Amino acid sequence: MQINTKRVLIISGWVLLVLLTIGAIGAGIAYNKREALLQQGLKRAVQKAKRDYNLNVTVASARFTGLSTVDFSGITVVPEGRDSLLRLSRAEVGVSLWPLLFGRVSLASLNLQNGLAHIVRRDSTTNIDFLIKSRQKDSTGTAVAETENRRADLSDVAEKLVDNLLSKIPDDMDIRNLELRFTDNKQQLRFLTETALIDDEELTSTIRVNGNESVWHLNGTVDPADQEANVSLFAEGKPLELPYIQQRFNLKLQVDTLRAELRDINSSGGEFHLEGLGAVRNLRLNHPAVALGDVVVDQAAMDANLFFGDNYLGVDSSSTIYLGKVKARPFLKYTVAPTKIYDFQLHTDSMNAQDLFDSFPQGLFESLEGIKVAGTLKYDLNLHLDSSLPDSVQFNAGMTPSNFRILQFGKTDFSKVNRSFEHEVYEKDKLVRKFIVGPENPNFTPLNAISRNIRNAVLTAEDYNFFTHKGFNEKAFRVSIATNFKTKKFKRGASTISMQFVKNAFLNRNKTLSRKVEEILIVWLIENQRIISKERMYEIYLNFIEWGRNIYGIGEASRYYFGKSPSDLDIGESIFLAYVVPSPKSAISRFNPDGTLKIYLRGYFRLIGRIMARRGLTPYDTTAYGFYGVRLREGLRQQIAPVDSIEIDSLMMPDQEDGNEDNSNGINDLFRRIFGRDRSEPEVVTPQQESADGEAVLTDSLPKTRRQLRKERRERKRREREQEEQDGSPDP
Repeated sequence: MQINTKRVLIISGWVLLVLLTIGAIGAGIAYNKREALLQQGLKRAVQKAKRDYNLNVTVASARFTGLSTVDFSGITVVPEGRDSLLRLSRAEVGVSLWPLLFGRVSLASLNLQNGLAHIVRRDSTTNIDFLIKSRQKDSTGTAVAETENRRADLSDVAEKLVDNLLSKIPDDMDIRNLELRFTDNKQQLRFLTETALIDDEELTSTIRVNGNESVWHLNGTVDPADQEANVSLFAEGKPLELPYIQQRFNLKLQVDTLRAELRDINSSGGEFHLEGLGAVRNLRLNHPAVALGDVVVDQAAMDANLFFGDNYLGVDSSSTIYLGKVKARPFLKYTVAPTKIYDFQLHTDSMNAQDLFDSFPQGLFESLEGIKVAGTLKYDLNLHLDSSLPDSVQFNAGMTPSNFRILQFGKTDFSKVNRSFEHEVYEKDKLVRKFIVGPENPNFTPLNAISRNIRNAVLTAEDYNFFTHKGFNEKAFRVSIATNFKTKKFKRGASTISMQFVKNAFLNRNKTLSRKVEEILIVWLIENQRIISKERMYEIYLNFIEWGRNIYGIGEASRYYFGKSPSDLDIGESIFLAYVVPSPKSAISRFNPDGTLKIYLRGYFRLIGRIMARRGLTPYDTTAYGFYGVRLREGLRQQIAPVDSIEIDSLMMPDQEDGNEDNSNGINDLFRRIFGRDRSEPEVVTPQQESADGEAVLTDSLPKTRRQLRKERRERKRREREQEEQDGSPDP
């Protein structure tokens, strides 16, 4: 059969004409009824805001001013029973028609005039609480659908969030006199946008902060259609800063320029990727938990490639961190389900060692300022923590040198301790003691003249591997990470004797982030360059650490407590002195008025004694390794308060130092706990166990009930009585 092409074309033309006519008629009807449709939609939106979020929304008028442009006036938003959230004199909104055909609302234009958005905090409530309170039940009180509570695909959530954000950036924008105000009880922060314009992808703005306090500008280019942006924030004639932050958080924060760039977003292989850059120039910060003075970062930036998967998110290893002349590659992955898993890596290529030291922020590491070095360095860090198996945490970190050497020390000469030197002791920034560490001091005792008992007891309690490690104990770090994670507290540090030595010899006693990092760097330099021998380091350590109130060095300590020379200390006296190292100021309180030790120390003596015996450092002893033979010097006994009416027979948990810390600053206490044990607040000694190889390790069991403790004490006393019967030597 032959097809008549002409006839087909005629019929097709008529069909198309009919469809266009019907569409035009429909569009005409819709156009004529659009005002009514607008009012109906607006009414539904107001009802939904009231029903779902308890918001009272009013709009004085709303009308079309163009084919796809709506003009609103007299807009107010007031949460029920709270302060007014938004007042807006006029808003004109235009939408793009093409995305609308595919169900997406994309702004083509936005004009806002004379408005105030006011976020108010009164005590513990705010007028934006509705944003963070999820609706758990519908209006009938029944549970919401299971789909609302199901865990969302993180890649899908991230993609929709970014897409919605970009779609709300208009092609043309004109904002005038729009104020954003924050009121936190009696403190207030105000941002008045005098103008904010987007014209042909160019963004310009003028923002007044707290009246005439400063003028900010957010300028750059934005292209939401191509999913690109490059903007900078800066202030006129002065740094960006908010005095409110300093008043609220005791944090001085200034920066000359902040820059952000969005380069690309894409989805592939079930992952959503976002690539961009963040940069800062001349950052200055000051906080007592960070450093004693201002810390200045000239330039820092990060090329970031963020990824989001079904149940994970992170920073890809193709990202790069820039700090001065140093580049590092980070990798971060946080897996949400089925169990939480944390992965973090940081790697650098081999770099000029001087570039690393020159890139340290000014004011962060005072003792290293001006140091001159040669050679190259490479840094690597790896951490893997599965929340379901915290004891299996994987951690390793280290600096790999090549032909590295120190050409010139900075402000501090770390080799000064190889000869006699003057040691200064500060507490709360006040000089409390000054003495010579060397033969000129009659209390100074050379290492070979100190009893092996005390040398071995301190090593056993503090850092048994001191003479074999290079300043750090990765096993202790892993145990510390696992312990702190399980207890949800910064309960255990990982300080070695090398770290304690450096802190006492070269650094102040302020508990800051910079001091802890500086301590680690100095330890690495001393150990790697062999600036100080292990024997000399341990000799100095024993001769200048605190052993009691205003008691420094083993010479003073042995004579003060026992009237003995350090060479004559027996095993019991040595274990006691090792015990007081973490908590020296409370040492006297461990004695009874008759000079004997309080019974609760007996468990500690047995623990340390057994470990020493297992290692061949002392003979096995069934009577608590000299506990019953320790006697405080008679002249000190009158200083002891009467015996407590309650005795606890358990392993001793050292007290926090009284009078040695200013606990008014909570964040300093936080950083002290984060960054390891200090002599003023010790690592918790109990509960402890011996591992299979005889090393003391902390257990992380849940706290025991009083009933369990009483049962353990009864069982312990029963075993002691049996032992006494066998030995024929009852406890005194």
